[in-house]
Amino acid sequence: MTVTNVSAYDQGKEALEGLKTDDQLALLWFVYTKLGKSITPAAPGASGSEIAQGLFNQVKELPHEQQLQVMREIVEKANTQLSRQYGSLSPETKLAFWYFLAQGMESGTIIPMPPDYEFPSDGNVLLGRIENMDFQQQIDFLRGAVLVMGAEPAPGAEI
Repeated sequence: MTVTNVSAYDQGKEALEGLKTDDQLALLWFVYTKLGKSITPAAPGASGSEIAQGLFNQVKELPHEQQLQVMREIVEKANTQLSRQYGSLSPETKLAFWYFLAQGMESGTIIPMPPDYEFPSDGNVLLGRIENMDFQQQIDFLRGAVLVMGAEPAPGAEI
């Protein structure tokens, strides 16, 4: 593993922390839509994509406002059942879950981006940095970003 890859991964773990919850969600959305053609091959074929699909299906069944709430709870590491389920996933499965959410947003089964949403300038700067990374750095960055989301599974509890 090269220093560059570790750097992109570490950047991903730290970069989103400076953004508000909804801006973190927007960044993931923009990454998957702008870079989707290069990112998508890494997500659906990932081991555990069936598990990611299962978690996605649980979110998909909720009303749109609750879908947004679940995504916020995952970003904020809230101690909820879905956030704990997400927290127990492998990094690749977490990438696949966000990929499925992005697809769901495009198809309308998941709450879409508000038409009046304005991405903050620091988010745009971060998105530009991600766009300038090579494919492996982008994947490492995303892996680092989504890894730290979700609550820890609770011992002796349902996930």
